[in-house]
Amino acid sequence: MFEYSLLHWGAFLSAALLLNLSPGPDMAFILGQTVRGGRSAGFSALAGIWTGAFGHVLMAAAGLSAVLAASAVAFAAVKWAGAAYLIWLGIKALRSSGGGLTVDAAPPARLGAVYRQGIVVSLLNPKVAVFFLAFLPQFVVPGAGPLWAQLMLHGVLVIAAAAVVEPPLILAGGLLTARLRASPKIGLWLDRTLGGLLIALGLRLAVQDR
Repeated sequence: MFEYSLLHWGAFLSAALLLNLSPGPDMAFILGQTVRGGRSAGFSALAGIWTGAFGHVLMAAAGLSAVLAASAVAFAAVKWAGAAYLIWLGIKALRSSGGGLTVDAAPPARLGAVYRQGIVVSLLNPKVAVFFLAFLPQFVVPGAGPLWAQLMLHGVLVIAAAAVVEPPLILAGGLLTARLRASPKIGLWLDRTLGGLLIALGLRLAVQDR
């Protein structure tokens, strides 16, 4: 089982790395939380996004993502729910006093909230579900194993490729944030920036088509 050629792995891993390097709502959410709360918040957001992505992999393997791809009503329902959630998070950040987090010293409850937000942001992005459904089958090889197992393997490896790209960005953003947070006024504007970013992401998701 899972016998693939070197050409297969080379093509797949190159595509997985390039996809993770492409900016998108997930990356913006992770970096936004890093800027707002430092590395601890960034890694909590990262873990949440990865957990949500794994949920999409499970749905792709089970065939549930096909429902989103085929049904305009299902796609629109998830899309609007995701857009509303992002806009709600953005409004909360805009209304923040700017002192909700201390760099790398955020309380566990706050980090847990960021983690859960990351899961919801990822799961309520129908584009991610459709992406996994369209991308993963391209690397299914007849005779290499059950279809669901091949989809699971390649989906998990797409998430694993993110471990090469995203943690260094969080570390770099954390160093910058530590300096910026020295000023309470800058901290306030960091929260305002995150709020605007989340609202923009929500509006962008709302106007997307299948």
